[in-house]
Amino acid sequence: MTAQDIHADRILVLDFGSPFTQLIARRIRGIGVFCEIHPFDVGEDVIRAFNPRGIILSGAPEVAQFSDMPAVPQWVFDLQLPVLGLGYGMHAMAQQFGGQVQGAAERQFATVRVDVIAANALLDGVRDTATAVSPSGLDVLISHGEQVTVLPLGFNAIASTESCAIAGIADATRNYYGLQFHPEETQTTQGLAIISRFVLDICGCAGLWTPANIVEDAIAKVRAQVGNRKVLLGLSGGVDSSVVAALLHKAIGDQLTCVFVDHGLLRLHEGDQVMRMFAQNMGVKVIRVDAEQRYLDLLKGVTDPETKRKIIGRTFIEIFDEESSKLEGIDFLAQGTIYPDVIESASIKGGKSVAVKSHHNVGGLPEDMKFELVEPLRELFKDEVRKLGVELGLPHDMVYRHPFPGPGLGVRILGEVTKEYADMLRLADHIFIEELRKAGWYDKTSQAFAVFLPVRSVGVVNEERRYAWVVSLRAIETIDFMTARWAHLPYELLETVSGRIITEIEGISRVVYDVSSKPPATIEWE
Repeated sequence: MTAQDIHADRILVLDFGSPFTQLIARRIRGIGVFCEIHPFDVGEDVIRAFNPRGIILSGAPEVAQFSDMPAVPQWVFDLQLPVLGLGYGMHAMAQQFGGQVQGAAERQFATVRVDVIAANALLDGVRDTATAVSPSGLDVLISHGEQVTVLPLGFNAIASTESCAIAGIADATRNYYGLQFHPEETQTTQGLAIISRFVLDICGCAGLWTPANIVEDAIAKVRAQVGNRKVLLGLSGGVDSSVVAALLHKAIGDQLTCVFVDHGLLRLHEGDQVMRMFAQNMGVKVIRVDAEQRYLDLLKGVTDPETKRKIIGRTFIEIFDEESSKLEGIDFLAQGTIYPDVIESASIKGGKSVAVKSHHNVGGLPEDMKFELVEPLRELFKDEVRKLGVELGLPHDMVYRHPFPGPGLGVRILGEVTKEYADMLRLADHIFIEELRKAGWYDKTSQAFAVFLPVRSVGVVNEERRYAWVVSLRAIETIDFMTARWAHLPYELLETVSGRIITEIEGISRVVYDVSSKPPATIEWE
């Protein structure tokens, strides 16, 4: 094991249903401290066993009546730990200690200036640039339909805005704090500093949660779990499975065997790149299964996106099962499960956060596959997985590639999936990404891709009439993928991409650009 226990100092985030609860945890992880998210009504025994150094109470979704919302469990305060309530978390804490919460004159969701009005351990010394109007202010994202109107016993007000007299509260004796605004959001410019103050200074946590320490800890755990036995991994070429492959190879060497199912719906040359990276360069044992025709046959005539997802996921499982049955002496199955998968699975089973849309991940494996699971990324967020990949020596460009759905081009081809459509879309997508990189825009966008539209349009190419297909370009900017803005790419760049696609791909006559943001649209079209 590592010389120091990187899980020793930990923070609990209690989730009251806010869609941004994961941002709180990612902020805490980002400053080097382990944390977990649990629903607000989790059992006290679970949390006592978790043994946190402090607790953060999340916000909550908008509701018709504040009185309908749940209270903070009494055991949170019985633990006598530092507590920080954010948004609804502040309101619930204030009301439980005798304060009053009332509906605001109007719901507010905006970036505003908040003034620090009293000395306190949470905000002292944390400031944005002072102005003549607000020498002690912070620029923050505030979101609320209610506000504290009467302070609870033992608390004093530490922050205010023009429209909210009590925008922050503190009880220094018990180390209880509440903020009307949201430091987890990037619009709160000193948000990371505020969370760091609570986690590192008030809770006294040490910043041991670093990529190097996580790698060392994960390798030690894998070796302890696996011993000298063999592990099988489904390698997709995506970030998660690639990092798992690199980590396991470093931990157990040739005890690892990977199965790479090439379903023919990957990006241009991606299958060959996967084999070159892992089999040739790293010496990982990889079995490549060319399953393109099998997938195309099963997808023939299928237009419903959910049906396509299920076919692609189910067929992967079938092929993986077939290949695993050919191998002898396999005791463990490795998976690239990451922490958001764990949280969202809990939500499906009755947790508090509500999913907006089903994910594109490949489905679960058959129950009769008698393997023990190895899930070395289970505690990590996606950004942490990427940092681990770099720490393990994977190329930066590979680890920080834009997200790609599990069903691949199957959900970027609207309607029926055919080889003709997949080949055209693969090339169009490659041209788009290539030009984004040339223009320095790839890293400025969070995700960019092309979508094949089953629509024919008239065009004139090389002085000849062409009645051919349409593709849409999609590029977005986002911090958390929960909300996203369409990327305002330069017209000249779009013109270059469009010109190349139409002239270089015979089957395409028109290119359009998607200017929808999320919400109301989703990032992927299907």
